[in-house]
Amino acid sequence: MKALIILTLVAIVISLGHALFSMTGGPTDSKSMVRALSIRVGLSVALFAFLMIGWYLGLVEPH
Repeated sequence: MKALIILTLVAIVISLGHALFSMTGGPTDSKSMVRALSIRVGLSVALFAFLMIGWYLGLVEPH
């Protein structure tokens, strides 16, 4: 479960980096940036769900 949480966090950072590159580096293609940010929001919701499920099952303990 912890590996899944770490993997989701890494995917969120990668998606955010892709959106940053789309915004600053390349040609003005807002569809790419919007898609990357939409993926980031979806991953953030999934991360929240993973944390709640892990907490409910006792696999992750809050401090």
